Amino acid sequence: MNIEEQINQLREELRQHNYNYYVLDAATISDYEFDMKLKELQALEDKNPQFYDPNSPTLRVGGEVTKNFNTVVHEQRMYSLDNSYSKEDLLDWETRIKKLVDGDVSYTCELKYDGASISLTYENGELLRAVTRGDGIQGDDVTTNVKTIRSVPLKLKGDYPPKFDIRGEIVLPYEGFAKMNQERIAAGEEPYANPRNTASGSLKLQDSSETAKRPLDCLLYNLAGDRLGIDSQFESLGKAREWGFKVPEESRLANSIDEVLDFVNLWDEKRRDLPYETDGVVIKVNNLQQQEELGFTSKAPRWAMAYKFKAEQVATKLNKITYQVGRTGAITPVANLEPVQLAGTTVKRASLHNADQIAKLDIREGDTVFVEKGGEIIPKIVGVDFTKRDPNSTPTEYITLCPECGTPLIRKEGEAQHYCPNTEGCPPQIVGRIQHYISRKALDIEGLGGETVALLVKEGLIKNYADLYVLKREQVIPLERMAEKSADNLIEGIAKSKEIPFERVLFGLGIRYVGETVAKKLAKHYKTINAIIEASEEDLVSVDEIGVKIAQSVQEFFNIEANKQLIHRLQDYGVQLQISAEKLANQKDTLNGQTFVVSGVFEKVSRNELKKLIEDNGGKVSSSISSKTSYVVAGENMGPSKLEKANKLGIAIISEDDFLNLI
Repeated sequence: MNIEEQINQLREELRQHNYNYYVLDAATISDYEFDMKLKELQALEDKNPQFYDPNSPTLRVGGEVTKNFNTVVHEQRMYSLDNSYSKEDLLDWETRIKKLVDGDVSYTCELKYDGASISLTYENGELLRAVTRGDGIQGDDVTTNVKTIRSVPLKLKGDYPPKFDIRGEIVLPYEGFAKMNQERIAAGEEPYANPRNTASGSLKLQDSSETAKRPLDCLLYNLAGDRLGIDSQFESLGKAREWGFKVPEESRLANSIDEVLDFVNLWDEKRRDLPYETDGVVIKVNNLQQQEELGFTSKAPRWAMAYKFKAEQVATKLNKITYQVGRTGAITPVANLEPVQLAGTTVKRASLHNADQIAKLDIREGDTVFVEKGGEIIPKIVGVDFTKRDPNSTPTEYITLCPECGTPLIRKEGEAQHYCPNTEGCPPQIVGRIQHYISRKALDIEGLGGETVALLVKEGLIKNYADLYVLKREQVIPLERMAEKSADNLIEGIAKSKEIPFERVLFGLGIRYVGETVAKKLAKHYKTINAIIEASEEDLVSVDEIGVKIAQSVQEFFNIEANKQLIHRLQDYGVQLQISAEKLANQKDTLNGQTFVVSGVFEKVSRNELKKLIEDNGGKVSSSISSKTSYVVAGENMGPSKLEKANKLGIAIISEDDFLNLI
């Protein structure tokens, strides 16, 4: 056997032993024997660098240092999940599903692990990259650190597809977490707060050998990609196990919501026996074709629902109520609490939402309050222990003046929140608008963070986001913690932001109610900022998914002279305030005013590609057939009830080829 064969044999042997130990939990050799084989392989690789393999078992120990984690756009978006808390929520969800898909619906139930979400990409059976969830559209490349996690396969086995993503959670088992904290306390260091945050932080350590020391695990549960040759979610879990992934065995196939609830009730008790943190159950429509038919909202898949276990609740003292001012001027009352442990974290503050909430619960300073942390990340106060109230306490009087600038607050009819109307002179509003403008989903200006924005405003160097474009290097170098290199990066990042596409700039302007999705709709419809400024309320409402509330907010924004001046300045500085010529060339009006429903399986293009083609050509995609439907594009296995409804309404049914000819 030559050296190369010897190296390859050792690698394969170690991969199998690693899989047996970390995935199957069934070791076939001792730790000592494993370490000896690993050292033997390391020595052979060191002497023969020509046989380097980026996925060799020797790289599990880490050692590579990453100074900056590159941002990567997910090929398949990572959505959030809608939450439910009762049988009624689930029954409502089931009713919505059955209106949109044909045939019987079954569900895959899986435990919801509380860890750091991760997306792993495999190409030709090898780990290509590992990316954090980030904002769901893009995340950080943490491949070097993830390679140190022993349960993540670096090479797959079996009949895996040529390229796909698999999603899951990086978790820190209770036992490993406790051991880490024992070591930290013995070394005189502060213990970590909870397993989830520690797991998440481990992925962003610069030295991968430090990540390798942490007993992280990777539990996987969702495949993403085109033409994977799999028909159901439950089948995909089995396939992923065969390929070498650690897929939890607790999942179950359910044929009704009652069976789903049986699973929920079982694990609400049994979860305490698991080695990891869990906070609920994820229920997914099992049939993948039905999943495709159901599609997504702007935030979450329609075919999945998270059922949260009952929230943990603790009692603590409310010391003081303070008030925060947001970028829109909205006032948020905050409860400052006596620190208390809740769901693995120390809670010191909780949102009180608005004046109505305070009055409804009759919350007062000095009260003992009940704090809950359920589906929300931010704890909330759900009640008061009136038996412990001081008899001399008085009801809370909501503030009437802005806590930051002293301006009298206003409250619009029908709205729950109070607002500070001093948009141009209230410091948190000024800072907040600029921070929103530079945020990741908007202009994403490299080298410029929220703290730096606050500092630039404090020093009087900027008063609005247009001022960023006249900043000079020599102005920012004297700032605290600003070295020459940092100053260069900041100025360069601002200049580069002029290339950011129009829809993201529109979102970055901070118009109330204009989120990412609405900004895309408006940009696509009007194509230039000037066309949006000139649009009437009636015209705006005619745009798909734009209601009266959004239309009025857009008009209010552009009726303010200061905002118009900002837009003119941004145009003068070269910021993209119209759709690029390249995008315009790809956008056509061939299908303008026409609505399509897509159903079945297609050969030449995937369902998602088909939907994109409809939208790129000016058409609208709908999930259900109605009298407003122009065409149904039918593939193989089109649902019989959709066929029946289309025929009943006289809607034209066209094939994939018919559609492609149409455009």
